[in-house]
Amino acid sequence: MYIPRSKLTWNLGVREFNLRILQISSAQSLGGGERHLADLANGLADRGHEVHVALRAKSPLIRELQSVPGQNIHTLPLRNALDAKSARDLARLVKQHEIQIVHAHMARDYPPAAYAARRNATARLIITRHVLFAMNRLHRITLSGAARVIAVSQAVSTQLKADAICDAGKISVVLNGIDVARFQKARAKFDRKKFLDEWELNEENQLVGIIGELTPLKGQEEFLRAAALVAQQLPNARFIVAGIDHSSGKKYQGQLRRLLAELNLGERVKFGGWVDDLARLYCGLDVLVSASHTESFGLVLAEAMASGTAVVATSTAGASELVTMNQTGLIVPVGEVEQLAAGVLRLLVDKKLTAKLAANAQNVAAEKFTVARMISETENIYAGVL
Repeated sequence: MYIPRSKLTWNLGVREFNLRILQISSAQSLGGGERHLADLANGLADRGHEVHVALRAKSPLIRELQSVPGQNIHTLPLRNALDAKSARDLARLVKQHEIQIVHAHMARDYPPAAYAARRNATARLIITRHVLFAMNRLHRITLSGAARVIAVSQAVSTQLKADAICDAGKISVVLNGIDVARFQKARAKFDRKKFLDEWELNEENQLVGIIGELTPLKGQEEFLRAAALVAQQLPNARFIVAGIDHSSGKKYQGQLRRLLAELNLGERVKFGGWVDDLARLYCGLDVLVSASHTESFGLVLAEAMASGTAVVATSTAGASELVTMNQTGLIVPVGEVEQLAAGVLRLLVDKKLTAKLAANAQNVAAEKFTVARMISETENIYAGVL
């Protein structure tokens, strides 16, 4: 039943009606932003909202939307910011389903989403900004029409305000959320011997990993150089690089393998490719490293913390919000290989410190990074703009 906007109410945070929401993403790979959208869409649907999602035909998100009815998953070309046909199709979709909230998550989707919202008087445009990169003039124009711009971290909010990308009063921070219970359960039932057997490792090995798309910005090169220094001190240390190279010809992955040979790391490093059960991998690691050059939030860090795994992270804006030095992990300067290696060595050698940091991190993750909190805060933003 259609509910006129004038009659929408939100009584002390208790929902008195179900919203009609359209989430939009043209993503072709599954990263932190896509995990955010899937958790948000599933959670909103589980709470009784009518959730629709517009994706590309072969989007990896389709299989992640378990709580969204199949008939509510719509495929469009969503080629780029100037895809006029997709913009018109989105506008018709919004009208047909009387969508109240149009929520876009990628910069190239902002203009088509904005057009769809403008063509439907009852719809409100919400933008989530997942990254710190600068936007162009077209996006500035688009965001001027947004009812609210959600930043996934204080770092992103600060960047948006510094760039004067939109009215500062429209910007809200909603920290990314993760399924904390899933990572806690993984830790509780983790079988380390079975894990080590599957990775062809043994009980004497100490395991350090880096997880994320294979790209220079994620710092896998610095990770391998630090690994070489760690291996000189701890011969039993082993290293996992998990992630996929989406670039043409997988040039960066080839570069990393050549570096591996140059560093004489041999069988000490395993390339894991795509890992379906990340929760289990986190539990298998003694130390999780984030060597990113830039990070708006650091979803992998939050997941590792929730898993009770010790972390070493470079001092990106996002990581610095998640990790407190010597309390929930270690922070080292971006690009400083020797300091990165020193941080890893410190945790591998000092088991007591590692256990303390991991326990503290797990408590912080359970308090601050839950999906339920993220969904509730997003619901309140939706209600506010309506």
